[in-house]
Amino acid sequence: MSNNTVCDKFYEVNLYIGDSIQNSRNSMRTNIFLLFFFFTINSIAQDIDLSIYPYWKYYGNVSNSLYETISERGFERLDNRKEEIHNLETLYDWKVRQLDVKVKLEKIFGPFPEKNPLNPVITGTLERSDFTVENLYFESMPGYYVTSALFLPQEREGKVPAIIYCSGHTENGYRSETYQHIIMNYVKKGFAVLAIDPIGQGERIQYLENGKPRFGATHEHSYPGSQAILAGITPGKYFIWDGIRAVDYLLSRPEIDGERIGITGRSGGGTQSAYIAAMDDRILASAPECYITTFDKLYRSIGPQDAEQNWIGGISEGLDMADLIEVRAPKPTMIIGTTRDFFNIQGAKDSYLESKRIFEAYGKENQLQMAVDDDGHASTKANRESAYKFFQTYLSNPGSAQDEETEPFSEEELWVTKTGNIFTSLKGKNMHALILEDYLSKKSSSVNKKSIIKEGGKSKFVFEGEFESVFSGRYDFESYTLEKYLVGKVGKYPVPLIWYRPKSNTIGKAVILLRENGKDDYKGSTIPMKLIDKGYHVLVPDLSGIGELGGGFDGGDARIGNVPLNVWYGGAMTGLLPVEIRSREIDMIIDFLKSQMDDISLYGAAEGFLVGDLLLASFNNMFDGIVLDGSTPAWKSVLENVEYNPKYLLSSFPGSVYGYDLPDLIENNPCPDITILRVGDSSEESGMGIDTENYSRKGLEKAKVTTSFDEGVLSIF
Repeated sequence: MSNNTVCDKFYEVNLYIGDSIQNSRNSMRTNIFLLFFFFTINSIAQDIDLSIYPYWKYYGNVSNSLYETISERGFERLDNRKEEIHNLETLYDWKVRQLDVKVKLEKIFGPFPEKNPLNPVITGTLERSDFTVENLYFESMPGYYVTSALFLPQEREGKVPAIIYCSGHTENGYRSETYQHIIMNYVKKGFAVLAIDPIGQGERIQYLENGKPRFGATHEHSYPGSQAILAGITPGKYFIWDGIRAVDYLLSRPEIDGERIGITGRSGGGTQSAYIAAMDDRILASAPECYITTFDKLYRSIGPQDAEQNWIGGISEGLDMADLIEVRAPKPTMIIGTTRDFFNIQGAKDSYLESKRIFEAYGKENQLQMAVDDDGHASTKANRESAYKFFQTYLSNPGSAQDEETEPFSEEELWVTKTGNIFTSLKGKNMHALILEDYLSKKSSSVNKKSIIKEGGKSKFVFEGEFESVFSGRYDFESYTLEKYLVGKVGKYPVPLIWYRPKSNTIGKAVILLRENGKDDYKGSTIPMKLIDKGYHVLVPDLSGIGELGGGFDGGDARIGNVPLNVWYGGAMTGLLPVEIRSREIDMIIDFLKSQMDDISLYGAAEGFLVGDLLLASFNNMFDGIVLDGSTPAWKSVLENVEYNPKYLLSSFPGSVYGYDLPDLIENNPCPDITILRVGDSSEESGMGIDTENYSRKGLEKAKVTTSFDEGVLSIF
């Protein structure tokens, strides 16, 4: 008796009992016994543990498999980089590398826009006995306002040196009392300081609910920043450009000596200051604090951070954080760190020691310095005083480097706008608006999508893995067996696979079911048995990042809606995307299936973000039919809408909107029969943006309306 038959009998007996109540107690007792009998058999079938890895004790961290696989690719490239650096011997060698790094950084972060008029507006002035503050904003791009404060010492003899101060991930930006204390110390020592709000912080918070911030600062960066990566844009571009335009503003001020400009900031401000100093030659001295480490140490500890701290192709291009220091050598630079910082101190020391070599080659070894104190992710008195002395030395502004007491302004006193938010006050552009402008510009010049998808049924990705299969258990039922396997080793761990194998059909049709929650979605489900009754072999895997192979990495700070965007960022950095790994795993499952069976008719069905994985895998494998979850949006839709679900990014890659979007993959797909399901929706247009009434692709079925994904699959296969 099949499991499906048991379920049918359950309902028959249940209905019969209802009728029997009016007849006889004996008949009712009999049917209750039958009900219990059938229910017990059904429970045994449905309560089977579908997990596989608990049996294999050697594998201790399988839930982290996706992140480890991506990181291992990065470590390989970073090891190659170390060898390249080791072989640099002369100043000429270093200069050649500097030029190469400069080109790569410009490619990764650029192109930058043409400079527009800054149109600065000073909205208020604050007076203290020894300095003044001008609250102001300027336009780094047309309609894109940067809220700022220019601190000027009262006593000035001629033009003064200036420091751009970049804030870390505080909601209130440079108005934080910690940052005000540092800024005021610099101005008390005779420096002008231009403090700028990064996008998503201070008065540039973009996502508001009932007038209050919806996200913290890191998510303010990652939510639109992920859309930038999807569009093939490294989001740090927008932070760098604000800094470049901040230099332009300083040069427009008669009080400022344009030959003596420095930059500093802590945490996310350390990121910005390192970026901007690497990309703008007008900055003489730079002191990033609590940011510089190595990507090797970062990925082994807290993992990739929020979106702007990730460079598309950075690691795959052979770059590391030290390159931000080395590319500007021999200009004065200080690396500031703490021994218990989550930006690992050993990585900071490694970057310092490596960078020291290029400064020595220039004969300027004293112009690279490092300050370290024992603390966590914080600005300590000793480190602050080291930074003051550094800038006093290299911006030619001598004096006492002692940290002084300060009195902070209130946040409201430092507001540039009346509402404390640039978007409610001036209705300016946000980061998402800039991303759309850049996307449309890139889209107009991108190559034709048909030329992007290679002919001959091959996907964009070429990534080999190790093929293996390990039989890991079987349950025997009347009409089928449930078999467990470990199959295909793309990264460190093979894929756990459940094979529902019909006894009456050893040669024939097979369907691969891809669910966002993996094979456990079919624990207690009759769907596999119903497909068996239709003559199918049913294969249900947990691909990397899903089920037994999912949910492990808890580092980073860009988990939005429980979606581990940091892992996706790691893929963008290393050039090994989750979709590439999973599509290759599908290839290996099919190879395994073919090794077990002859003359297979192959079918596939994918739910949610796994639609992209199946479509990409189908370019390497001839499917006879595919069923897709039509509620899955096209990546173009994810990019263009201010609000989106981050989970759909997990099967995308940088630039996939240019010719590799889901409609493109469908239109050019070799599969002869593709059906798109509309779950619980009678609309003819699928979530992918495909008008199935007018769609030109041969073999595309109209969007089929169904009550659930599984019921839709059953109705098609």
